[in-house]
Amino acid sequence: MASNTKKKVFGSEDALAMVEELRAAFDCGKTRGCEWRISQLKALIKLSEEHEKEIVQALHSDLSKSETEAFVQEIAMLKNSSKVALKELKHWIYPEKVKTSLATFPSSAEIVSEPLGVVLVISAWNYPFLLSLDPVIGAIAAGNAVVLKPSEIAPATSSLMAKLLGDYMDNSCIRVVEGAVDETSALLEQKWDKIFYTGNGRVARVVMAAAAKHLTPVVLELGGKSPVVVDSNINLKVATRRIIAGKWGCNNGQACISPDYVITTKEYAPKLVDALKTELEKFYGKNPLESEDLSRIVNSNHFNRLKKLLDDDKVSGKIVHGGKTDESKLKISPTLLLDVPRDSLIMSEEIFGPLLPILTVDKLEESFVVINSGPKPLAAYIFTNNKKLKELFVRNISAGGVVVNDTTLHLAVHTLPFGGVGESGVGAYHGKFSFDAFSHKKAVLYRSFIGDASVRYPPYTSTKQRLLKALIGGGILGVIRALFGWS
Repeated sequence: MASNTKKKVFGSEDALAMVEELRAAFDCGKTRGCEWRISQLKALIKLSEEHEKEIVQALHSDLSKSETEAFVQEIAMLKNSSKVALKELKHWIYPEKVKTSLATFPSSAEIVSEPLGVVLVISAWNYPFLLSLDPVIGAIAAGNAVVLKPSEIAPATSSLMAKLLGDYMDNSCIRVVEGAVDETSALLEQKWDKIFYTGNGRVARVVMAAAAKHLTPVVLELGGKSPVVVDSNINLKVATRRIIAGKWGCNNGQACISPDYVITTKEYAPKLVDALKTELEKFYGKNPLESEDLSRIVNSNHFNRLKKLLDDDKVSGKIVHGGKTDESKLKISPTLLLDVPRDSLIMSEEIFGPLLPILTVDKLEESFVVINSGPKPLAAYIFTNNKKLKELFVRNISAGGVVVNDTTLHLAVHTLPFGGVGESGVGAYHGKFSFDAFSHKKAVLYRSFIGDASVRYPPYTSTKQRLLKALIGGGILGVIRALFGWS
């Protein structure tokens, strides 16, 4: 006999009770100890190693990711982040000694990193394992209690993570809440000490508005239209392979740092298109819809959104390669579009899929105007051997990150901050930047009872005033001059 029992909905009262439990655990100091942080980071590595097969299967179920892409771009990167945190943790948590000024002499000072408290991580569907747990690494390393809300659009990975974190992690301090809009809304009603959100700008505005009610700081990892500028004085084969790897090799373009569009000169565009066609066929075959190395579009809504971009009257005649679709399998082949109008729909929003428009200009320097006329992107790429052009690009293009002669690889460098600017995001993480994102930098000044100068106390005289001005100015010569009454 079938059961009519419905699963209990996670609501505001449940969210409040959970936050109170986590705050009680945090307040008792459980997460502050280095031993606890190390144990939880090791647990993340252990669950990744012991359940690699299940993670790969979940990612394939949600996105048809190949085993290689799932391992390299999600599991391995997550393990590396955990290992970096384990290796560096004792250095990160150690107080940073800083210089003091003459005005506070004698004194010493340091910056102490302390955990914020109870934090919320809301993750994305396109890299559902990595983008869920990578911020959690920073939250744990910094000594916080944390709630993870995975994306419901990747249900297999969400369910698996809920199970694994329940089995491997300290559930008195680390929780997973599955669900969709209602559950996320219930979580956002609560007071957090930080909210970390990965996703799109529309939802980010909702998150930021909810955070503002409690003056909660946020990290927003968003996206944007990441450009690729291609010069003519390059190794074209290497450049095209790296563009392909960053576009279609990253979840079939469903990545926040994937190349969104290319800019090159009118003269060079035909060579670039031919090179891209050649390498795409080598990578994915004559019928890429059958390739097991290309992820599918995540769901029918996103498939229809991308199909709408392709069917736009301004764009449909600009396809020079690909454009094939299979709605039953939610597959779209790698597609190149040449000279699409800048006012077309495909150029007005982040594509987040396997479509790559190529814009042409007379001189490559004109690409700077094109890029800077829109919102600041999460990433910007340039392929050139021209030293002056490289310097101009780095200096004049404002983006979350810039890569010269490759795409997307800055994501793997833990000594670089990863984050956006303007509409592409707020704040950054990776490596120590993740630790810093979930820490408060507390200023501490130490003084003894010796060296108590009467100059700081009333009644104030002209001599005291001269001395105070000299002390605030910080120059020993000024203090000597003030003592002797020299102007």
